[in-house]
Amino acid sequence: MSAGQIAALIAAGAFVLLVLLLAIPLLKLGRTLDEATIAIRKAHENSDPILIGANETITHVNTQLERVDGITSNAQAVSGNVSALSSVFTATLGGPLVKTAALSYGISKAIRARRKKQEAKASKAQRPARRGKK
Repeated sequence: MSAGQIAALIAAGAFVLLVLLLAIPLLKLGRTLDEATIAIRKAHENSDPILIGANETITHVNTQLERVDGITSNAQAVSGNVSALSSVFTATLGGPLVKTAALSYGISKAIRARRKKQEAKASKAQRPARRGKK
């Protein structure tokens, strides 16, 4: 055996050792990929019921939103009607009511002022009479 053959045997042995050392991480990586594949399958199988439930929930929420939209449009119509009614009330009865209230306030103020004047005159008329009786 020559030196070249011995070097070739050493190189071949080193190559076999290198292949063995690299085979272990490759086998572990293969197992890891297998486990990841199984986990993805299980997640996919378990996600179907969740997605179906989410779809049903969204359908129910959309139904409720349609009801709320109807209620909102009805409330908007009612508020428009109330606004129109208050405008009509203000236009037809508001002016005369304000005038009537102002008239009644003026009359009551005039009556109070007249009573005060009459009471003042009556008290003046009684003062000299009291002085004379003393």
